[in-house]
Amino acid sequence: MYYDIRDFKHLEGYQVELKFDDSRTGIVDFGRYVNRGGVFSRFADMEYFRQAAIESGVLCWPGGVDIAPETLYHEATGEPLPMWMHDEGQGEAA
Repeated sequence: MYYDIRDFKHLEGYQVELKFDDSRTGIVDFGRYVNRGGVFSRFADMEYFRQAAIESGVLCWPGGVDIAPETLYHEATGEPLPMWMHDEGQGEAA
């Protein structure tokens, strides 16, 4: 699917350039994920954050941490999230 991540490159800080299966590229700032807590609090350790890898089109980190490629596609390109990612009747992404 075109949301799959084909390649990525770390830029400054928490910024990462992502390239998707449809050849679109965009930059996502993962810094905001640090403040979400939970598994994303591990991103505060830049050494851990830089251990990202692509597994089956998904950007992953050690310990089973990942972010849905559809979400990253939306953040990188500004394209709307797919309808199946919206709550019924809410009109906003889940």
